[in-house]
Amino acid sequence: MERLEFRAMGCQMLAVIDGEGEDAASVLREVPGWFEGWEQCLSRFRANSELSQLNADAGFWIPLSETLWSVLTVALDAARQSEGVVTPTLLDAVKATGYTQDFAAGPGLAAVSAPAPSATDWQQIELDPRHHAVRLPEGVHIDLGGVAKGWAADEAARRLASYAPALIDAGGDIAVSGPMADGQPWPVGIENPLDADAPLGLLLLSRGGVATSGRDYRRWKVGDTWRHHIIDPRSGQPAETPALTATAVAPSAREAEVAAKLLFILGNSGIAWVDARPGYAGLLLCEDGAQLTSQGWDSYLYQP
Repeated sequence: MERLEFRAMGCQMLAVIDGEGEDAASVLREVPGWFEGWEQCLSRFRANSELSQLNADAGFWIPLSETLWSVLTVALDAARQSEGVVTPTLLDAVKATGYTQDFAAGPGLAAVSAPAPSATDWQQIELDPRHHAVRLPEGVHIDLGGVAKGWAADEAARRLASYAPALIDAGGDIAVSGPMADGQPWPVGIENPLDADAPLGLLLLSRGGVATSGRDYRRWKVGDTWRHHIIDPRSGQPAETPALTATAVAPSAREAEVAAKLLFILGNSGIAWVDARPGYAGLLLCEDGAQLTSQGWDSYLYQP
């Protein structure tokens, strides 16, 4: 088994391939380059990225690369599936919280003025599938955030799978291409931000994805007020929720990322959303230590 750690998209990354020899090591060395290319396309923090160029040209039809078209359509499908709870049209609201630069460099500490978002802004985005072109409404700007990480984890795992079974951990968005070489599922530990010595469980995943969203890491103070980066589009403000973190299992990392964010925002009612979807499972960790789980959660847990 070969593994490679690196940084990309403002996070620590891990790529694992369940194979040995120079072929496995060689393909692993390509993975950071894949992520660099995707980040240059999808990052809101790079002024010359394709996404930043799109945001600057709101109101005009803009042809997109295959990568940006793919991730944007995934993000809009997530908005449809979640009825706008998870939407890509919250860039201005995120900036207004003070999150104006890559968190690895520290968030911008001063909130900026921004108009209140509409929970239906995503419905006004126009798409031309034939030419892979998009027109953003004036005043609407895109942040692909976690969906981009989940998509990238899935894509990297898919590429590695042509060599050997693979796992990608993109800053907590985890994709596995299939069972390990011996047919066993991949073990995926769930950290407990309230007690590092008491993990929330060990998941056994044969394929698909796991993701965690929360306010335990990406948070900061503006004046005397704690802020975090997960925006509730119904208010345009950081989500007010008893949840500290939300973890979801889904058929892909990008779907798990969406489910985790929805769980975090909606709390208890998000559990019902997860229960209604085959192959999904979820766990809410509340600030007081209470845990709420979906019906299918235990089926993924290691049982000693």
